[in-house]
Amino acid sequence: MSSRIEERQHGDATSTTESCDACPLGAAIERRAFFREAVTAAAGAFAALGIVAAEARALPVRAVSALSVRGDERTYPIPAADGATIDKEESVIVVRWQNAIYVFSLACPHQNTALKWEQRDAQFQCPKHHSKYRPDGSFIEGRATRGMDRFAVRRDEEKVVVDLDKLYQQDSDPAEWKAAVIPL
Repeated sequence: MSSRIEERQHGDATSTTESCDACPLGAAIERRAFFREAVTAAAGAFAALGIVAAEARALPVRAVSALSVRGDERTYPIPAADGATIDKEESVIVVRWQNAIYVFSLACPHQNTALKWEQRDAQFQCPKHHSKYRPDGSFIEGRATRGMDRFAVRRDEEKVVVDLDKLYQQDSDPAEWKAAVIPL
């Protein structure tokens, strides 16, 4: 069971030696591990939006599911106040901050490891290969070669529509990456 959880946390799809699909305890441990990673990523997303540590602690974070699913699109309510909603099943975080909505991937663009927010350095860091990112998601240093990825978003009345099939990379899709925001 621990090898499967380590595989997920480290992104190494070839190292699994045993499966725990039928094990209810294994599923509970995986859900807990994912939620822990999602909350850490939410803190990182706050930092990517320029939130200082004290402000990030004050913002609400909650787990939700999409309001609707249509193909590759997921619809979420626009948060009423600054904060984040995490859809753990889709590995996305919807953030409202300073009159804008952003949707980030929770994964490092290098090898899909869950990013961590390093509060003392005010930056994202990949725990696997130590790539570092500024609070806006742009790349600083490490094995990665680009900034953090953003999903395509659009507004539909009081909802945010996220296209999970359109993940923009800072280096190959610079205009789309920069435009992946909904001003409020």
